[in-house]
Amino acid sequence: MSTVEPQQPTALHKRGRHKIFLGYAPGVGKTYTMLAEAHRRVNRGEDVVIGIIETHSRAEVVKQVEGLEQIPRKRLRYRDKIFEEMDTAAVIARHPEWALVDELAHTNIPGTQHAKRWQSVVEILNAGINVISTVNVQHFESLNDTVFEITGVRVRETLPDYILDEADEVVLIDLTPSALLNRLKRGDIYALAKVPTALNNFFRPGNLGALRELALRKTAEEVDEQLRAYMTDQRIADSWRTQERVVVCVTPVPTATRLIRRGYQLSRRQNGIFWTVYVRVPGALLSTKQESVMQELKDLTRNLGGETIELEGESIADAITRFAREHQASSIVMGQSARSRLEEILRGSVITRIMRMMNNIDVVAVGSLSKEEPPG
Repeated sequence: MSTVEPQQPTALHKRGRHKIFLGYAPGVGKTYTMLAEAHRRVNRGEDVVIGIIETHSRAEVVKQVEGLEQIPRKRLRYRDKIFEEMDTAAVIARHPEWALVDELAHTNIPGTQHAKRWQSVVEILNAGINVISTVNVQHFESLNDTVFEITGVRVRETLPDYILDEADEVVLIDLTPSALLNRLKRGDIYALAKVPTALNNFFRPGNLGALRELALRKTAEEVDEQLRAYMTDQRIADSWRTQERVVVCVTPVPTATRLIRRGYQLSRRQNGIFWTVYVRVPGALLSTKQESVMQELKDLTRNLGGETIELEGESIADAITRFAREHQASSIVMGQSARSRLEEILRGSVITRIMRMMNNIDVVAVGSLSKEEPPG
């Protein structure tokens, strides 16, 4: 499957506007609301087409599709089965004023131009077409660990947070957990036979309440971002220009993704920046697996808008503190050591040494996940 990045807007096309309907769980009404808006736009004389809609056989959604022009889906054969995906090229060739694209985090079937549906949306936007899309909060990369802590389920379909950051409008589709559970029990979300399983897993009241709070916070962040942009443009309040500058210290282990996400969250609070830093000891070689993990960490950092820096030094603590001083860091994020207490006494803790050397910088020690993640 190709993962070629979509082209940038050309001189012929101004980038389209992007409106996102954000929810916290299936069934809150994102797709229905998007289709209702499409009908209003058509009635006002605007040119609107459906790029792709996932109805999941929900009667109210299927009814809303009626009367709207749909771009025929692209049929692909994969493992002796036929699948249907959005035909991005056909949407661009049709060039409507607005295109509806459901479920941004969807993974496309091998054989499509882009691995992820959000990448197709970027291409459509860069062709000068406005897009209205939907997504649930649990699919954003920075929240992956938090969602796992809440639900015990590792979300595999994710998308970079900058897709939401760059959107022109974000609308929260909110519904109380009790109202959502009533929809579920009536069979409005899944077939009635699947309801008991859903109630015992993802749709537990505690899960829904926590995910709803995440969606509310994420939307509030977008409002704050727009306010900061306005104040910067208008040169209002110089104190708003203070940035959080976060250094995330990693080693080539898969669990380092948790540190990167925490560093991103810390930097985001004050519209800041972050670096992922790895210290390579001179002469030390990484295994093929470790090199692969480092590439994954670099990709995650890039997707969250950070920069990966590789340092070299005999002392990890010295290299990190020197980098932090040079870049005027406000915080350093590190993982708790896997060493035994005796080893730390004999050899010293890197975290402790850094805290002594950088007493004017916050050092955040991130613990391991409280739940065992199943292999996947």
